Amino acid sequence: MTSTDPTVVDFPLRKPGVAFPPPHYTDYREKEGLVLSYLPNGNRVWLVTRHEDVRAVLTSPKISSNPEHEGFPNISQTMGVPKQDQIPGWFVGLDSPEHDRFRKALIPEFTVRRIRAMRPAIERTVEERIDAMLAAGNSADLVAEFALPVPSLVISTLLGVPPVDRDFFESRTRTLVAIRASTDQQRDTATKELLRYIHRLVAIKEKWPGDDLISRLLATGALDSQELSGVLLLLLIAGHETTANNIALGVVTLLTNPEWIGDDRAVEETLRFHSVADLVSLRVAVEDVEISGQLVRAGEGIVPLVAAANHDTDVFECPHKFDPSRTARHHVAFGYGVHQCLGQNLVRVEMEIAYRKLFERIPTLKLDVPVDELPFKHDGVLYGLHELPVSW
Repeated sequence: MTSTDPTVVDFPLRKPGVAFPPPHYTDYREKEGLVLSYLPNGNRVWLVTRHEDVRAVLTSPKISSNPEHEGFPNISQTMGVPKQDQIPGWFVGLDSPEHDRFRKALIPEFTVRRIRAMRPAIERTVEERIDAMLAAGNSADLVAEFALPVPSLVISTLLGVPPVDRDFFESRTRTLVAIRASTDQQRDTATKELLRYIHRLVAIKEKWPGDDLISRLLATGALDSQELSGVLLLLLIAGHETTANNIALGVVTLLTNPEWIGDDRAVEETLRFHSVADLVSLRVAVEDVEISGQLVRAGEGIVPLVAAANHDTDVFECPHKFDPSRTARHHVAFGYGVHQCLGQNLVRVEMEIAYRKLFERIPTLKLDVPVDELPFKHDGVLYGLHELPVSW
């Protein structure tokens, strides 16, 4: 067990002008044991940066993802995990066995077979967005016109949202996930409007079921209507912004590494390379536990840094190089263990189709500004781009 005093560092909130992942993650991995930090609210937390240690934290029964526990490290009021009395069904904030009930009900909806059946609908959505961009001229903000609408419309199809409601659904979703362009009040309003809409949609599906995720979940009887509404909002948020960020960042990376355009392996490497959900897997110790020789007491917060793990030189050779041909592919971009992202198969297919169709349809696509002038997200819990000006 580590006997020396731990290194204390500033909490790694992203900052303009600092590369991502930040270079000090390398320094953290080289420290003995863990490094100690303090959240903006003053609460102390342990930062976990090595790939092996991150996977150990995400699978330890002594460590919880439930924000009800004292010491849980919510980064701020609007960048944390809601409790069940706030949004019932937000199951990523539950531990086994409660978490398992939700996951068991949802697993059949995200199998490889189920997602394969969705490919034609995803391809149509991507084609329609490209058609709209081309019809509007020879330039676009690829975030607003492509990366954000595609996953929103795909989720609309998955949930059985009627086509007449999709503009409403997509606009409220965009407000909800826009950290810079929306205020706390606007996001709160969008959340309430989406929940009201989801409640109504669930009630409609109860009377008139169809071939969609909501109807199939209702048929199982595994979740009550309040839980189901919370699950749907979680799927909407988790599946929308992460996918949009990966699509946009992947396009930039492929435009600056054009030798990999058309290579489907770029999807997996983009997920590892950018690790957009770096600060998502928040945890708290519920028993004393040793991590990398460091004793973590019950009630102390833990922040596994996903981007640090995915750039661990003990696991990934030259991790700061974008190299889709690399053989080491066991990244933790989707988490690890029982909380590993349920929708990862869907995200991969959306990214693959988005890249392939975009570069096939617009082979002259180019960035309108240098990469270092792009407005990267330094103010949200997820990494990405606020805007992506391109032309062709």
